[in-house]
Amino acid sequence: MERQVAIIGAGISGLLACKYTLSKGFHPIFEAKSNIGGVWTKTVETTKLQTPKPAYQFSDFPWPSSVKEDFPDQHQVFDYIQSYARHFDLLRHVKFNTKVVSIEYEGPSEEEMHSWSMWGSAGEPFSSKGKWKIVAGDALGLSTEVYPVDFVILCIGRFSDIPNIPEFPDNQGPEVFHGKVIHSMEYAAMDYQTAAEFVKGKQVTVVGLQKSALDIAMECSTANGREHPCTILYKTEHWTVPDYLPWGVPLGYLYLNRFSELLVHKPCEGFLLNLLATILSPVRWSFSKFVESDIKKKLRLAKFGMVPKHSFLQEISSCLLSTTPEKFYDKVEEGSIVLKKATNFSFCKQGVLVNGDTQPLATDLVILATGFRGDKKLKDIFVSSTFKDYIAGSPNTTVPLYRECIHSRIPQLAVIG
Repeated sequence: MERQVAIIGAGISGLLACKYTLSKGFHPIFEAKSNIGGVWTKTVETTKLQTPKPAYQFSDFPWPSSVKEDFPDQHQVFDYIQSYARHFDLLRHVKFNTKVVSIEYEGPSEEEMHSWSMWGSAGEPFSSKGKWKIVAGDALGLSTEVYPVDFVILCIGRFSDIPNIPEFPDNQGPEVFHGKVIHSMEYAAMDYQTAAEFVKGKQVTVVGLQKSALDIAMECSTANGREHPCTILYKTEHWTVPDYLPWGVPLGYLYLNRFSELLVHKPCEGFLLNLLATILSPVRWSFSKFVESDIKKKLRLAKFGMVPKHSFLQEISSCLLSTTPEKFYDKVEEGSIVLKKATNFSFCKQGVLVNGDTQPLATDLVILATGFRGDKKLKDIFVSSTFKDYIAGSPNTTVPLYRECIHSRIPQLAVIG
């Protein structure tokens, strides 16, 4: 009997899963929301790849020779992904404009699954004991269809769909502000000309200090210059990198290899690994200081009061390391971008009131570059409350998805990307 595999999500992870699932002889029902490409389908105009090109490519499909840049732009990345899908004839397996509403495992009871000591009771990817029921609807939500499948691969990503919106006390949120408040997701959804016109001539405040915040602030500074400087509100300084060559040494030699994994303490590590990480702590410290000194020099962080209090090791371990847009601190120096630390802020009629300030920050537009709720998106796809709890992981871990590629208590399912 033919096995049915459902892959949910048409980004890079989904396309890879589709290609390799087909190579194993299975015929996936590929569920996707719209076009292929995931987060690369729509970004702000100046977004570029943050990972050096050689480290961000399909192993069996190299970048075309026409792409010379180490950090290709959004169009080049999107074209590369499209070329990969066409080359391996994956597009015909994608069901476009289809939203997966829920997935539910049917067969054994949750009590029986609680007693299993191995994944799916036998440690095998397929089982005769149960199937997944996928409920998917059209883009307008007018109709749904049910797909019974033997295995589900979730490739829905963490940085899209559900925006992370800060919470505010009553009468201190966006509702009292006379200007406009949007999330970076809404800004990125605009076409480039509309986005430029949207911020033109406005006093813009961007909340956040990760990649989207920096890119949007750069676009605002280009549109408005010093006449209407863009203010960035941030809580914590970050080690954003100008390049991946600290003092000429590729960053991967320090942090992206098997030796570097021995330098850090890991959950549930044994005595020997714990001892080794402890003994190698001076090496860990020296690597971090080596990279930090390069970043501080190239970006002149001390001059702008932007030297982080935490180590570079903590930054790269968070999986949120981002690159600094070219000439970002030149914009800060000329005054078209203003950096303002704010441990807390609220809204008033005139704009934004930063905790500790007596006068509000006059603002026409606030763009919340505050990230996404990838954890909620992952949880919400399950019907079972037990599976929701399993998949969420501990909120205290650095990366909550740790070890959830194959969750030992959720049968016939994998999470990728």
